[in-house]
Amino acid sequence: MQESEFSVDTPPSRTAYGAAVHRALHQDLEGGLIFGDPLAWQILGVDAAERERLIRQAREQDRPTLRTFIAMRHRFGDEVVAQALLRGVDQVLVLGAGLDTLGLRNAAPGRAVFELDLPQMSAWKQSMLRAAEIPIPASLHFVAGDLARDDWLQLLAEAGLSKRATTVLWFGVSPYLAASAVRATLAKLSTIPGVEVVFDYAATDAGLSDEAKELRDQLGNRVAALGEPFRSAWVPDEMAALLRDLGFDEIEDLGPKELTSRYLRRPGLRSAGGGGGHLVRARRTRWGE
Repeated sequence: MQESEFSVDTPPSRTAYGAAVHRALHQDLEGGLIFGDPLAWQILGVDAAERERLIRQAREQDRPTLRTFIAMRHRFGDEVVAQALLRGVDQVLVLGAGLDTLGLRNAAPGRAVFELDLPQMSAWKQSMLRAAEIPIPASLHFVAGDLARDDWLQLLAEAGLSKRATTVLWFGVSPYLAASAVRATLAKLSTIPGVEVVFDYAATDAGLSDEAKELRDQLGNRVAALGEPFRSAWVPDEMAALLRDLGFDEIEDLGPKELTSRYLRRPGLRSAGGGGGHLVRARRTRWGE
């Protein structure tokens, strides 16, 4: 995602680090208008000179599409978490957390946040937090696990996650998984009573403009060059059918047009320009039927 050389030791996932860079750049280039994150730069561990270099490079590249999409998905996730808290949901699970800061920014009395990521990524993130001297609240729990190989729900249960209503954020992961792995992950999440999952996916060519296809293909080429290629894309109706089959009865799917209407109407923001990214919120409001 971010093609520059990093000022930190090479992270286990260059795309996860790149997403964090985009969140930080949004604070400067768009003034955090979509998604404000006071820890976005701090967690990267870059000095003032490197920060200015990254900002200058982003201005020269002039590619706001991915940056604004990443800002929108975290804004959307924060909104869903806040609404769930009002309903009394006191558990949040962040799958493939990368350098996500929700558990650091939104510590609330009685609420627990669990982060699941690959062992090397989880350990690297914690080292980054220590180096940046960012306090880790007692409510944040790091769990090392592999979605493809481990019984990760059991690992989470051992770390304290209860099988009750849970808000799950799963950002920047599904496009890198095969369709079968996306189905398997959603199927496992659907076994949590009252679960609500928020995730993003890449859309197929059907219904995309030529500009959106080009933007998506350019991004696909860049992440493939980093060794983390896209592996799946979905037709929105196909995704909705899968979710319904798994028992999700409240489904909200936001494509480029809906995202632009919701988040990019303020002065000073440039249109995301499509790119084929969708955000989904899916909840199981009924159980045992």
